[in-house]
Amino acid sequence: MSFLRREAIAPDEPILIVGLEGWIDPGFTAATALTCLLDQFDTRTHIVFDTDDLIDLRARRPRTITRDGLRSRVYWPGPRLRVGSDEEGNGMALLVGPEPDFRWKSFSAEVIELAVEMGTKLIVGLGAAPAPTPHTRPVPIVATASSQELSAEVGYRSGTRDRPARMIDVIGSTADLAGIPSISLIARVPHYVATTPYPAASIALLQALSSVSGLAINTESLEEGAESTNREVDRLIAQSEEHTAMVRQLEDRIRRVTPAEVDEHILPTGDQIADELQRYLRNHSGD
Repeated sequence: MSFLRREAIAPDEPILIVGLEGWIDPGFTAATALTCLLDQFDTRTHIVFDTDDLIDLRARRPRTITRDGLRSRVYWPGPRLRVGSDEEGNGMALLVGPEPDFRWKSFSAEVIELAVEMGTKLIVGLGAAPAPTPHTRPVPIVATASSQELSAEVGYRSGTRDRPARMIDVIGSTADLAGIPSISLIARVPHYVATTPYPAASIALLQALSSVSGLAINTESLEEGAESTNREVDRLIAQSEEHTAMVRQLEDRIRRVTPAEVDEHILPTGDQIADELQRYLRNHSGD
């Protein structure tokens, strides 16, 4: 076993939410969604995994704080399993922290062993990806799952794709052998806001999580930020004919019954627009 100790007692038949850091996270979507969950629910550490077995400490060094020349304890980076429940008493477990650098297969096997022990009903992964979608529309959520029926509850992209695997993919594949259903939720974030916080995507991700899991999740704490961000993006886009044309083209793509691929070669890149957005926000936020 790669975990060091058990602490809090786990609830019966929880929903296991996988929110490990390491995969791309445009708009800080999954990180913000996970923070909202941790702030909203009273969770306690259940399992602390062994950092020495899993983490490259030269790449992710431990942290320490010194005050007036006195060094405090060392904080080790590594995955943890936290447990709690929503306001209606539905059990949840959250796998948080960095994706392991080593031992992916054995780590996922240990996570599933714990999931079986808790009687986990469903495993849900949280993630995001940049996409040619406009900020003027609701953020699309697509899924990959252990069954076609489960994917269809959220929606999925048709066709075949070959991409690097994430830890949730490995955990989900291992869960299949244990008979635990799993689904990975991916928010498709407008590519031109990918390097700035985008709360609207986190709200969409949490709403999809609530829908598939039955957990009662409140997103009110993110709504004001989402509205404010979209207003600022609207102002920035309106200042550029090139950017306005890009958003219009993305809108046209969505309205087509049979969508054609956008010619992304004529679009400003996400980095170009994000750089301008960041400059704009610095000049107008007063922060």
